[in-house]
Amino acid sequence: MGVLKVIEILANSNKGWEDAARNAVAHASKTVKHIKSVYIQEQSATVTNGEITSYRVNAKITFEIED
Repeated sequence: MGVLKVIEILANSNKGWEDAARNAVAHASKTVKHIKSVYIQEQSATVTNGEITSYRVNAKITFEIED
């Protein structure tokens, strides 16, 4: 295994925290190659009229740097 790098991404979803995590990885994979893992550091949600309207995650994505 070579050198690994970690980036931090904020993502959201109207469906749930798992979907927000998937969105983070999907968006990062558009420009980042060799993603190895995702670590969900924080979860939060926005509330409107007493109901959750958006789920948010703060994700750390680890990927391998090519030589």
